[in-house]
Amino acid sequence: MLKKTIGHFHTITKHKLLVFKFAIMAGIPWRGFMHDWSKYSPTEFFENSRYYIDSKSSPINNTKEIDGFSKAWLNHRGKNKHHIEYWYDESSRIATPVIPYNYAVEMLCDRIAAGIVYEGKEWKQDQPLRYFLESIDIKILNDKIYTFFLMILTQIRDDGINKTLKRKNLKEKYRSIVGE
Repeated sequence: MLKKTIGHFHTITKHKLLVFKFAIMAGIPWRGFMHDWSKYSPTEFFENSRYYIDSKSSPINNTKEIDGFSKAWLNHRGKNKHHIEYWYDESSRIATPVIPYNYAVEMLCDRIAAGIVYEGKEWKQDQPLRYFLESIDIKILNDKIYTFFLMILTQIRDDGINKTLKRKNLKEKYRSIVGE
């Protein structure tokens, strides 16, 4: 169990530091600093350590496969506004509102960092776009945010992270789509 706990701690810390780096590049350092602190809480940390296999798979997915649900995930998505599920309300006329700029950009930084951590040396700059297109449930994501993510992830595929994750670029794209 100690080996799993250390492995999990290393993986989430690596992810958190990478998100922080990307958030600084994107001009939202505070969101990067605050990113995923709940992963160190007892509710999330102990369950995720128990179901940790390696740095290539999510312990949340492993928990869901075995137990059918994850208390850690329910806690995480309920406390972290950089997750689509935080904003989702299935009983609302609008399933997901327009996610505010800082959280939308943090969500992008999170997705990029997760891909790099999980894929390791196999990661390529088209991975965030491929993952987004394969995994996103379009009917729950606001059309404007979907368009923003698609535009930025395509730009990362074509131009790379360093050219894309610039505050001016992100703000211009967000405003052109959302109108803020």
